Formats: sequence, C-alpha cells, structure tokens
Amino acid sequence: MKKNILLRSLAAMLAVTSIAGCMVGCGEEPAPAPVDPAASSTDTEVKKEIKEFDMFIAMPGTEINDNNVVQEKLAELYGAKIKETWLTGQTAEEAIGVMVAGGEYTDFIEASDGYQMMVDAGALIAIDEYWDAYPNIKNYLSEAEWNMCRKEDGHIYAIPQFGIINDHDISTIHNDQAFWIQTRVLKWAGYPEINTLDDYFKVIEEYAAANPKHHDGTDVIPYTILCEDWRYFCLENAPFYLDGYPNDGCVIVTADREIIDYNTTETAKKYFGKLNEVYNKGIVDPEFFSQSYDEYISKISTGRVLAFNDQYWNWGYTAESAIKTLGVSDPVYNDCTYVPLGLTITPDIKDRYHSASALDCSGGMSITTSCEDVEGALQFVNDMLNEDALALRFWGTEGQDYLVDENGLFYRTQEMRDKSVDQEYQVANLCSYSYLPQYEGMHLDGINAAKPGQQPAEFFEGLLPEVKECLEAYDAQTYVEMLDPSGENSAWYPLWSWSNDLTPDKGPAGEAWDMMGEVKHEYLPKVVMAKDFEAAWEEYMGVYAEKVDIDAFLTAAKEEVERRQALAE
Repeated sequence: MKKNILLRSLAAMLAVTSIAGCMVGCGEEPAPAPVDPAASSTDTEVKKEIKEFDMFIAMPGTEINDNNVVQEKLAELYGAKIKETWLTGQTAEEAIGVMVAGGEYTDFIEASDGYQMMVDAGALIAIDEYWDAYPNIKNYLSEAEWNMCRKEDGHIYAIPQFGIINDHDISTIHNDQAFWIQTRVLKWAGYPEINTLDDYFKVIEEYAAANPKHHDGTDVIPYTILCEDWRYFCLENAPFYLDGYPNDGCVIVTADREIIDYNTTETAKKYFGKLNEVYNKGIVDPEFFSQSYDEYISKISTGRVLAFNDQYWNWGYTAESAIKTLGVSDPVYNDCTYVPLGLTITPDIKDRYHSASALDCSGGMSITTSCEDVEGALQFVNDMLNEDALALRFWGTEGQDYLVDENGLFYRTQEMRDKSVDQEYQVANLCSYSYLPQYEGMHLDGINAAKPGQQPAEFFEGLLPEVKECLEAYDAQTYVEMLDPSGENSAWYPLWSWSNDLTPDKGPAGEAWDMMGEVKHEYLPKVVMAKDFEAAWEEYMGVYAEKVDIDAFLTAAKEEVERRQALAE
C-alpha cells in the first residue's frame, strides 16, 4: 500500500548509521561510473569558513550531537555541514502542509509523503538547471534514469538517495519485507523447515506455550503487527508475497502483464483468516491495532517479540541495534535476534521476497527556494559523493571505527563492531547524512563494500554466534540466502514508485488509491479481531467493492506497466 515499500524511508532509521542497500537503477542503460574523486578541488583543501545548512526529514529519526566527530571532519574537508531535524508528533503530510502554508522551508528537505505538495507549491529548485557545474550529481544516474525522475514540467526536483548501485550489488542483509522470527524459536524447534503460514504460526505457538516468559521475566509477545499510518503495510500487503510475486506494492503484475488486485484474492482471505485464527488463540499482540510506531519498536527492542512481518529498514536499524546492545551487556539476549523467512501460501510456490534493488523516483533529497546559497548546497552534495566523504559517512573514522589491511581492505575489530551499534556512540561519533545521495554495492575504491554491512568478511564476523548457527542450519551464509534471491526484476518494477505519487486530485485512479487505503486501514484490524471471520470478511469486501473504483485503478496501473515496458524495449 501507500509507502509500503518506499525504500527511501529505510533511511529514516539511519540518521547516524550505515544503510544496507535496497534499490538499483532501472533505466535503459546502466548508470555511468562515478566521477573520479581526485578531480574535486575540495578533496585536500581545508575551508576556513564552515557554511551551515539545515535539513528537515519528514520521517522519525535521531539527531546527532553537536561536535559529532565525523560531521566535524566532513566540515573541515568540505567547508560545510548540515543540521538535520526529524519528524515528531505529526505525519509527513501534516508537517509539510504547515511549511507550505507558511512559505518558509529548511535549506534541504526530504519531504516523504509531502513531496508532491512541495512541487505543486513551487517550493523546490530545479536541480537539473544547475547540475552542469556539479559532475558527481549529474553523473550519479544515467540519463535514462534521470528522465524517470522528471516531473510533468520536465524538471527534476529531487535526487533519489537509495538503490544506486556502484559496480555491482553485494547485498548481505535482506532490507525488504519478510516474516521475521527469532533464532531462539528456531533453535528450540530444531531448525525445522518453515514454508507456509501454518508452519510459521505452529512453531511460534508451540514455543510460546513452552517458554511464556522472556529473559527479563516479562511475558513474551508471540506475534505483533504494526498498523499505524502508512506503515500498516506490515498488516496488509502479505498476500502478493504469499502468492510468489515481488513487491510491486499496489497490485500483482503477472509475467504476461496481467494486473490483479491482491486485496481480493483467495490468498488474501486465507492470510487474514489465519491472522484471525491466531489472534483468537492469543498468539497476536492484543495491542497491535492501536500501538504507535514508537511502541512497536520499543517492544521489538526488548526482545520480547518472537515474530512479526515487516520491512527490515522499518525496524532493523533501531530495534535490532538495541537488541545487539543488550547482548553486549548480557549475552543471554543474543538469541533474540531475527532472521527472515519467505513464506508462501503453498510450499510449491517460489518466494520473491528478495528482489534486486530498484530506483525510486517518487521523491528524494531536495533543495528549497528558501535556501540562500543554492550553489553552496549543491557543492556540498557533490562533495558528499567523493570517495573520502563516502568512507567517512558510512565507515566512520579510520583507526577509530575501522582499520585498513595491507591490501586496502577495510575491517573492524569486535570492539569497533560493538561501538557501531551503541546509540550513545553513534550520535557522538558517526554521521552518515543518511538522506543525502549515496551508493550501494562497491565503494568507489573498487576494493571495499560501500557500507560495512555489505562487506562479506565483515558481515560474517559481525554476526552473533546464535545467528551464525541458525544460518548454517539452513545452509545460508547471509540473510539474503535465507530467501530466494534469484528472481530478476521486470521492466515495470517497482510499480509502487508510480502509486506513491497518486493523490485524490489526480483523477479516478488517485481517488481509488486513496479510498483503498482508507477502507483497508479501517476494516483489516476488525477482520483480524472478529469473532466471526466469515461475516467480517464479507462486510469488508462489500464496503471495498462499494467505495473503491478498482477498475479505474487497475486500468491506470496497466497503462503504467505498458508505458514502462515500452520504454525498456
């Protein structure tokens, strides 16, 4: 559903930490090689004057400390810094609406759901009118990829930050959606084969019955669900995965380009019927329908939650870090980490939970009309794509956060790994500028991974013993290998980059998309909690059919699929 896989949201959790890769460019030609950082005159020149910009990021995040070590090093090298502020107490649309009404903005902005509102208000500068002077920016995407980012007036108002693969993809972390489960549950059950919803909930139910208490004496939560705001994808979009389709987000698109509404399939009914069954058994968190995102993350961070369905970026960079921090102080918590499972509705279906990364052109980092130094802002963004800057942003300070061997390979000691997940250390020492443009895959030196979590040796050495044991039991070396990563992206993938831009004022398809969200948000929790599932499902389907012009939506989706297919041919 809306924003369910807006992978640029993944970095909402990464104000100060590295981000695992999540998308790849999908234009007609590959992105050109990054500009040689040696060509930048700022690499060795220390600026005496430090320019200060501000940036609002319309998603939750963590502010770093003043005098943050990496931020200060970047400022010394490149003569500028950015003060980041994050969304609190509002939705993205509400926060951006307030800004638009007042006509005053931060220098930089990641507007999230409010991006189109900013474009319509004329609040963003056209980056393509400036970029000839900033080669790292202009060459960041291929011409075909940039063309996908152009608005109706032909201009580009945002730079996508994620899914830009340098050289090749080397993902080790599954940054997308899955049915997650704790390693302690799998170990207790003898590492069984788990392929279906029935398999999954059976082992969860049996473990919880035998082990009702958490390590700290509190009750375990067998399964929880997030339903708040746009993040209710944790509840609603599993049916297309269960049927073996990749995350197009808004519809199922078959290999022959047939468009199917996944909300009304037989698999959808079976899935919600299963949730209803386990809810009435007491397996599902009774607070699931009312809990906030912060409450949800807090529960997972304690290790009490045995399992859930979510995008990794939505929980991993906060809750998993918290669990690892617990494990540093008390190793008993080390079995509370999670691995992904790619469930399907029947065992014979091949899972498609892991897809090659995809370019999201529905938003990104923008510079507003309130910025009094557009050239200086663009120069800093250009500089942040230099090799040395990227190493600082995502690896940290050499000698403090990582070391370099005789072959130029980056590595970390266990002490460095422990510090990298400690939140106090992060806010004082690490500054990834996580909403500025960046690369996935290989670092610009051609030797290392762009980010520590993607460095094969570093990834494996950084795993807890319990996770290593679990992966080995399933003949896997990475989280990605717990799933089937072999599927190739289609020419239209991901279709969510189209639906994310739909608003009610964009005609029947936009109206249908908006109403679809309203109906599902209201009725799906009721379906899960109902005493009479059949009656609740019938009521939901009736309201859905009455209020949602699904034909208009499917027709528009089909047109977009055919348009993208034609561009690729």
